[in-house]
Amino acid sequence: MRPSTPPDRPSRLKLFLKRQKQLVRPLAGLIVLAALGGVAYKALQLPSMQQKLAPLQNRLLGTNALRVTSITIEGAQLTDEAAIRRALAISVGDPVLSFSVSAARERLNALPFIDHVSVARHLSGEIDVSIVERPPYAVWQHQGHFTLIDRQGQPVPDQGANGKDAQAFTKLPLVVGDGANEAATSLIDILAAEPDLKARVTAAVRVSNRRWNLTLRDGATVLLPEGEEAPAIHRLMQLNTTTQLLDRPVAFIDMRLPDRLTVRERPPARDPQAIPDTQADGPATPPTDGATADTPGGASPHPAAPAGETQAKPPHPPAKAARKTAAEDTQNE
Repeated sequence: MRPSTPPDRPSRLKLFLKRQKQLVRPLAGLIVLAALGGVAYKALQLPSMQQKLAPLQNRLLGTNALRVTSITIEGAQLTDEAAIRRALAISVGDPVLSFSVSAARERLNALPFIDHVSVARHLSGEIDVSIVERPPYAVWQHQGHFTLIDRQGQPVPDQGANGKDAQAFTKLPLVVGDGANEAATSLIDILAAEPDLKARVTAAVRVSNRRWNLTLRDGATVLLPEGEEAPAIHRLMQLNTTTQLLDRPVAFIDMRLPDRLTVRERPPARDPQAIPDTQADGPATPPTDGATADTPGGASPHPAAPAGETQAKPPHPPAKAARKTAAEDTQNE
């Protein structure tokens, strides 16, 4: 007799589902839990639900271990500490878990002179703030506006700075004119090497974005040569050591030519009781770069100076200094 035929075997799909049945059930449970969690989160964001949970939150945060115990601020030299604490929006004794690190960081980055900041919150109650400032290097006057700038000539946001921050406007060098912000660093560094002259300078005026005029505290103007500010300033201070030139009633000192120095003194003050002179001289003004400061080409390198104007030979004139006429100096100014 033939053996009986075995029953039909289940399909491969049924065998696979049967084997994976133990994994499908936990996965379905996770999906259900995630959906319930999302619904619960949305519900907790409702104002009515937050009001109901507020008493529980206050009791939970009411322990001393979860309150701010200290606030440490490091790196703030120009920024007012009171402004930093207002930006943090938290004080010692407040719940530490209610402090938003990211929101405080954004508010601090918007303060004057701050380049970037890091804020750390510890559950033990300490809040640490580390500030890196972008200190202003000078004040730039341009088109009637005053702007704090850094060493690269970029504006430093002042956000309407007041109090301690506003002191930067009075202590920093003043540079004036188009392009003065970008060229200020090199000139200010040169002046820093001559503190006596730096103390006398009230403003540095950029002329046609090529060279500088220095305005001194007594009203005198020093005309510096293009690209040769350092040797010219050093030469001026050497001459001042022997002649006290900067202490004399000088209207302007023209140093644009490398082999000579032209000085014009202010006219003496007139006696108000004296008879008016019908040919009185007007106030002395520095020559524009279009005026002839010295005699042209073929004249003697040190001609006789006109009335009220003297010429001084530099202590150490360059051996083969190039002669530069005033007409050449006016082509770009």
